[in-house]
Amino acid sequence: GERAFETVSFLDKHVRWPGNEGFDASIGHIAEQLEYAGYVREDLASVSDRMTFRVESYPMNRSAWQPLHANVKIVGDSEDLLDFYDNRNMLATNSFATVTGGITGFVIDAGDGSEEAFGGLDVKGKIVLIEGQISRAFQRAVARRGAIGIFAYSLPAYLQPEINQQSIQFKSIPLNEKATSWGINLSNWALVRLRAALSKGPVEVRVVTNVRWTPDAIEQTVVADIKGSQVPDERFVFSAHVQEPGANDNASGVGAQVEMARVAANMVKSGQIDPKRTISFIWGDEIRSTNRYVTQDSVRREGILWGLSLDMVGEDTQKTGGTFLIEKMPDPSAIWTRGEEKHTDWGGRPLTKEDMTPHYFNDFVLHRALEQAETNGWIVKTNPFEGGSDHVPFLRSDIPGLLLWHFTDQYYHTDRDRIEMVSPAELKNVGVTALVSAFALASADGKMTRAFVKEVQNAAIARLQTEYLLSTDAIESGAEVLVEEDILATWKGWYDAALSSMTDIEVGGSSAETMAAIEMAKNRLAAAFSELSLSKN
Repeated sequence: GERAFETVSFLDKHVRWPGNEGFDASIGHIAEQLEYAGYVREDLASVSDRMTFRVESYPMNRSAWQPLHANVKIVGDSEDLLDFYDNRNMLATNSFATVTGGITGFVIDAGDGSEEAFGGLDVKGKIVLIEGQISRAFQRAVARRGAIGIFAYSLPAYLQPEINQQSIQFKSIPLNEKATSWGINLSNWALVRLRAALSKGPVEVRVVTNVRWTPDAIEQTVVADIKGSQVPDERFVFSAHVQEPGANDNASGVGAQVEMARVAANMVKSGQIDPKRTISFIWGDEIRSTNRYVTQDSVRREGILWGLSLDMVGEDTQKTGGTFLIEKMPDPSAIWTRGEEKHTDWGGRPLTKEDMTPHYFNDFVLHRALEQAETNGWIVKTNPFEGGSDHVPFLRSDIPGLLLWHFTDQYYHTDRDRIEMVSPAELKNVGVTALVSAFALASADGKMTRAFVKEVQNAAIARLQTEYLLSTDAIESGAEVLVEEDILATWKGWYDAALSSMTDIEVGGSSAETMAAIEMAKNRLAAAFSELSLSKN
């Protein structure tokens, strides 16, 4: 945990967007740590080198953006309204620099920033203030109506802006090289001060912004492999994204994964483990790098059996208010979210039966986390599928994919997401869970596989019993029996297919004994289901 924390601390010093100095420095740090751990650069490796890494480079179709400084001051006030030193998210991504010394302008209030709010306003040459999403309002104010810049406030309630009054979430404005303008994201405190000033009459402000644009920038991705000793073309893949300026999001995922790679290398070198399948690690741009890895090589894609994303995995939950979560592959809890199941405040849409992806991976990783929790009381929970991170590219390619993360977090995407919100103990719990999952699936023999089959069988029966009790309560409250029977049948069908999917665990293919264990588990599931008749009761 402490070693992972050191990497998180390094990344936390940088604002990391693809191609900029902070992103590239982070990529360099990852590569350096891999070399220290014994990974050999792929272009220098021999056939016998089992642990290798490479840094992939991809030309960007735009310049890389680096924020350097920003300041906002109400003319006549001695105190800054905002300053980059304290609020590095204040400058919206894709903002341009002002002239040296800054620019002054009067503030005009455009309400929620909607088209209707701009109706009778003359904002040309003004700085527009809105409460709403900055991106569309920027287009309306600057690109179409000639405003010189925009102030925007938009913080969801779960960030507790009345308490965290200086928090600012990072946001972006559309890249507009003709307007070469800027957007300023406001804190609750700054909004209140501006509105108080506006209530007394016209308000003039001075805005200073400074950024660096790097043309012909390169987006980099690090990929490391521990080659499997028996079936190297089959692999377990980890992914952690580098971009975004936060410590938990996602320096924590990067730090945990770097330490996992180091521990795995040491265990391979010492002979403690011998992965039969390949274990791979990806660090890059969120979703883009993982999607590229999955789709750019059809042969490699066929060998990817599991994908696990580490995103926001180091939270000090006492400070952030978040909880460790495993975001499940789509299961019926994403159709009928009830009982202890619930979506996070980040949000999820109801899915359909056609969206389901039955698989044992949900329960398999959950049980590894629960095993770790038994050693120290770590709190482990799950949430129905919501999407939005590096597990999605796996799922889109029909590869089992899960997300390890934390939520709800009162500092999510804000400039309060700094190193003091990160816990080495949490990093260790997540890292151990993830790495043990990979070790097990990379080398499972028949005996181990059959133990996992029994584990999923028991989870399936427990789920049916839980859903049965929820359904009986629902019927007593007026729900239709047929609807509740459909819920139970859907869960039974999902788990039946999940058990069937376990034929890919045993290295070299399932033995006759393992196939028999899977069929027996399915029969026991069917027997348990037959005893749960809602119509009888």
